[in-house]
Order: sequence, then structure tokens, then C-alpha cells
Amino acid sequence: MQIVKEALAGTLESSDLLVKVAPAADGRLELVIESEVMRQFGAQIRRVVAETLERLGVTAGLVVVEDKGALDCAIRARVQTAVLRGAGQVQIDWSRLS
Repeated sequence: MQIVKEALAGTLESSDLLVKVAPAADGRLELVIESEVMRQFGAQIRRVVAETLERLGVTAGLVVVEDKGALDCAIRARVQTAVLRGAGQVQIDWSRLS
């Protein structure tokens, strides 16, 4: 899946996160994560985001995650939503979403 425009999903409320996606200028995938719980859960947040992007077939783009203590299911849902919006997807391949 290719990110063709900027898109957002989520909020900055407690126990949620804001995910921003944008097309890549250089064709690379760049992941930026900021979290209030980075020391405790940073590796897990990065793993969930990376797995979700891989499952969606995203290989290029800028993905910025501002986490406020969200659970894995919320992280997955917000990343999926932002990517689908950024890719301009009208038809959703539900088998790629978990």
C-alpha cells in the first residue's frame, strides 16, 4: 500500500495516540515514535506499529506516532486508519486488517 497524501488518526487524549502519515520524499519508511511510556513500552509500541505497517504492505512513507499510553489494539487501529486514509483507499482488503 502506498501513502499518497498526509493523513491523521486518533487523539492526544490519555490512553490514546495520534498517528500522522505522509508520503516519503526519498522512498524510505521512516518511523518516529514519541511516548509518555517510552522507557517501559517503547519496544512494544515500535513492534506493533512495524507489524501493522508490514501487514498493510507499507514500504515507504513518514509515520509519526504520539502515544499517550494506548493499548496495542488502539495502536493497531489508529495506524491502520491513518494508512488507509493516507493511501486514499476506498476498497478495503479486510484480510490485511487484524
